[in-house]
Amino acid sequence: MTIVVLDRDGVINVDSADYIKSADEWQPLPGSIDAIAMICKKGYQVYIATNQAGLARGLFSPSDLQRMHQKLEGLVETAGGKIAGIFFCPHHPDDGCRCRKPNPGLLEQIAEAADASLINKPFVGDSLKDIQAAIAIGAKPVLVRTGNGKKTETKLDSLDVDVYDDLAAFAHQLVQVS
Repeated sequence: MTIVVLDRDGVINVDSADYIKSADEWQPLPGSIDAIAMICKKGYQVYIATNQAGLARGLFSPSDLQRMHQKLEGLVETAGGKIAGIFFCPHHPDDGCRCRKPNPGLLEQIAEAADASLINKPFVGDSLKDIQAAIAIGAKPVLVRTGNGKKTETKLDSLDVDVYDDLAAFAHQLVQVS
């Protein structure tokens, strides 16, 4: 099974230090929706792994998050793709949970749901936490320069990470080599 895992904020949609709190605030980055559709059309299953501490902080409700994800899924379906699953950590960073990236819990949940290994499968993120989670489970870490990506790129040191300008650039490369 061919799987691609994506972080959400800063990779698919515009990120905010004040959190994305509603479907109205959730705005896709240029080219990201078409990129997901392109990946899907090439036969990949696309999963999303996202930390959503705004839930624990009381900044938005579970139904607000559901509406954001429905908007994402609807846009992707309109473009001809399909999100295979969205997995999120609702916990506060101080909760010590296993699912909050950089821990591998969300990726383990995706592997279980897909009944597939994530070893060497791409996990596209914009933060060091995404890269660390990918490495922790043996996935292939991929960094995009959108969101926090440019800042994160300066912290990679000797880590083996593929870097792209954005999700569209990654998608174009992925479909060319597969």
